[in-house]
Amino acid sequence: MRALAIAATGMNAQQTNLEVIANNIANINTTGFKRARAEFTDLLYQTDRTQGVPSRSSTGVVPEGVSVGLGVKTTAIRNVNVQGALNQTGNQFDLALMGNGWFQVEGGDGQTLYTRAGAFNTNATGQLVTPDGYTVVPAITVPADAVAITVNKTGQVYARFKDQNQVQEIGQLTIATFANEAGLDPLGDNLFMETPASGPANVGMAGDPGFATIQQGYLEDSNVDPVKEITELISAQRAYEMNSKVIQAADEMAAVVSKNIR
Repeated sequence: MRALAIAATGMNAQQTNLEVIANNIANINTTGFKRARAEFTDLLYQTDRTQGVPSRSSTGVVPEGVSVGLGVKTTAIRNVNVQGALNQTGNQFDLALMGNGWFQVEGGDGQTLYTRAGAFNTNATGQLVTPDGYTVVPAITVPADAVAITVNKTGQVYARFKDQNQVQEIGQLTIATFANEAGLDPLGDNLFMETPASGPANVGMAGDPGFATIQQGYLEDSNVDPVKEITELISAQRAYEMNSKVIQAADEMAAVVSKNIR
């Protein structure tokens, strides 16, 4: 009975949907996290009668066919790159992006990776790094005798020194944008990698048209909406239950047939 296999694909799809929702809720307080959404498509159709073919009398064509769908499959899990709220921290090394763009960091193998989480700090040599020690690109080195660091909205980094009124520019941050942000490959640790689907990085100055501005002393919160996730959770649970009811009904119908045979 095809209904058993069809309903099984529905249960598998809703299980995947539930896992995506669970991951969203688990990362509700993760800096710069972007919620994901599962996308589904229907499977192939089994055609018993094709529409548009000549009828038996050859006086016309068959207006409607008979095609039975074979279920559903997960086609994509898409990151929804909507701006998260900014949370003021007061830390001079905390940076948030307001708008489109990604901070660039150098991975362990020298490859450029991308992140929206701007919780930066300095390492032993004064370089601006992520909490995992990845160096920010372009490299910014904070002098050891600097008493304050200022980062303006366009990414220019200034240092102020003791007994000096003037500030000194020590670097310029740039950000990257992509034609298809959903095509970036998530690596964990708030890092993403460029893929052929995302297209090459378009690097530019913060504040330029199409590029975000930088807000010093802020971090971007996760864009997960608890109310929406709970609503999606209930919907997934009900869909899973309905598919299980189909399996139960198909099993009962098969039982009736087997009893009659006996």
